[in-house]
Amino acid sequence: MSCVAETQRLAGASRAVNLRFAGFDFPGPGRENAELTAVAPHVDFGRAVVGKIVAGNWKMNGSAALTDDLLSRLRAGIPARFFQSGGACIVCPPFPYLPQAQRLLAGSSIALGAQDLHPGAAGAFTGEVSAPMLQDFGVSWCLVGHSERRHILGEADSFIRRKMEAVLEFGLRPILCVGETLSQRESGRQTQIIDQQLIAALVGLPESALGGLAVAYEPVWAIGTGHTATPGQVGEMHAHVRGWLRGHISQGFGQKVPLLYGGSVTPANAHDLLGQSDVDGVLVGGASLKADQFLGILSHAS
Repeated sequence: MSCVAETQRLAGASRAVNLRFAGFDFPGPGRENAELTAVAPHVDFGRAVVGKIVAGNWKMNGSAALTDDLLSRLRAGIPARFFQSGGACIVCPPFPYLPQAQRLLAGSSIALGAQDLHPGAAGAFTGEVSAPMLQDFGVSWCLVGHSERRHILGEADSFIRRKMEAVLEFGLRPILCVGETLSQRESGRQTQIIDQQLIAALVGLPESALGGLAVAYEPVWAIGTGHTATPGQVGEMHAHVRGWLRGHISQGFGQKVPLLYGGSVTPANAHDLLGQSDVDGVLVGGASLKADQFLGILSHAS
């Protein structure tokens, strides 16, 4: 199916039934031209991010001891000017450490994020975690569609769309992850792949429901490999994503959505990456597990 056809299909129907979340009724089949009508107050996503966003994705790493040491050092070490400039620091530990992280971060400006969630609110989904459960532990951000969920665990665009809907329904801020594999880039299909992922996740959702959205471009070939996309490659892809958002959502919306880069970010390359005009922050993997490295990245974002 072409990108245009998929856009038209998704714009007409989110699911087979009416969905109600983030204060809106979402039309299903048979209501393709129905106006999206507000049924509840708009979700308040809190303080707007006007500076850089630095998010740390711990993945399946860490321990109780590491969580205690790392978060204590981050609380003490993040430069005051980072938050004064409107920046946002987010840490995404594994689920078992969320209660500990909530306690350690209480009263700080560091936000707590989740690495994933199940689209259901509750039910017989063994091993899964829902948005209401995450909210019990102070989670305000959630990664959606990380490449390791897509390519290692086989999550389809349609399932990632359901996760996006769940994040919005319960008022969490989504960081939608998009990116291409090495073979897709080598065949010149990188923008086509990004478009497909954006279409599946966002088309048909009202702009007013997406006020807390951030998008992270993470080339799969640069994640955990030590190979980082060049600042020029990052700038090119971020400009493409911003152009897509302007064209498919609205000009104003596309201009203000924070765009993050993820893929072997370190203190050594953070300055150049963050210096690109359309790079509003970074999604950090391995370096987020080491306080000195994560603080080094934060210093470049201040």
